[in-house]
Amino acid sequence: MDSDGRATVLYVDDEELACKYFAHVAGARYHVLTSTGVDAALALLDEAGERIDVLVTDYRMPGRLGSELLQETGQRHPHIVCMLATAYADKQVLLELINAGSLFRLLEKPLDTAELLRALALAVQAGRERAARRQGLLAIDESLAFLAHELNTPLAAIANFARGIEKRTMSLEGNAAEIGEAAALMHDNARYCLAVLASFVDTVRLASNGADLQRARHGAGSARRLLAGLLDSYPLTARQRACITVDGDGDFVIAESPHCVSLILSLVLGHALRAVRQQAHPAIVLCASEGRISVSNNGGLAPELADRLLHDPLDACAGIAERQDDQGWSLIFCKRMMQSFGGTIAITTDHGSTTTVNLNFPVYRRNEHD
Repeated sequence: MDSDGRATVLYVDDEELACKYFAHVAGARYHVLTSTGVDAALALLDEAGERIDVLVTDYRMPGRLGSELLQETGQRHPHIVCMLATAYADKQVLLELINAGSLFRLLEKPLDTAELLRALALAVQAGRERAARRQGLLAIDESLAFLAHELNTPLAAIANFARGIEKRTMSLEGNAAEIGEAAALMHDNARYCLAVLASFVDTVRLASNGADLQRARHGAGSARRLLAGLLDSYPLTARQRACITVDGDGDFVIAESPHCVSLILSLVLGHALRAVRQQAHPAIVLCASEGRISVSNNGGLAPELADRLLHDPLDACAGIAERQDDQGWSLIFCKRMMQSFGGTIAITTDHGSTTTVNLNFPVYRRNEHD
């Protein structure tokens, strides 16, 4: 878009008369640049691509085809809206261009003036919408960078400071011992917040990138691979890692966004770690079976609270507020995310013994390596 607000259109055709006709028809409304070949057009795009809004190219030209120009333009200059003008084109090539998202419109030659101007108007509008989305994504990315910087640094400092206090008070008794316990709790809370923040940033960035989001939706992930990634990325202490085991060899393919599922798993694991922190022999078991991921812990949870948590969340949160050691809000959030997938979350508990959180996925298939 130039300073006067008019869009810039590049027209590529090996016939000079066709270029002159296009410039005459579109020149009153748009800044028009022309080129007579693919290589020359690419050179022009490298020089002035940022100010070009729409590309219209002929299909069959000497040397290289217009389809090649469209594909390279899509890779180098994704903001440009591309159209193909042709009297003939291979059907398979057109299907590949359309399916790859490289082609906005197909124009039939000889060009009809009214149809051409309508198509250009739609292409310019589409380009403006792309630009607005791009600016929005930049704003999201900058906000996430600011959020990560502003929160990661103090949280890491709190965690390190708390660990130092805990170590200094380990051999002491009385009030000093209580201070050490509080410091250990502060350390665990800070590390938990760091893990949730990292998962949140990754998830939002993925959702902000349309292409990556589509790949995530269609490129399913292995349940066991997600569990392995969870254990690699979650900031576990040596004691916490020692109490976690992965049970069985079951696996399945998850069709939902792996980053969203990873966030859910991170929250459920954090809940389990907090539930077992008072246990002399803490134990957490992760298990993947057909269509289900389970996280069990021996910290226990009151059965009535588990039932209220998933069926009457407002009442459950009132109960949780009275019990500061429970992180029920995170499970309510996980419930809502699982519902957005069409799945469910269920909690089974034997008070004072074992609590299991089951994540049930609606659509799955066996892993190919099973």
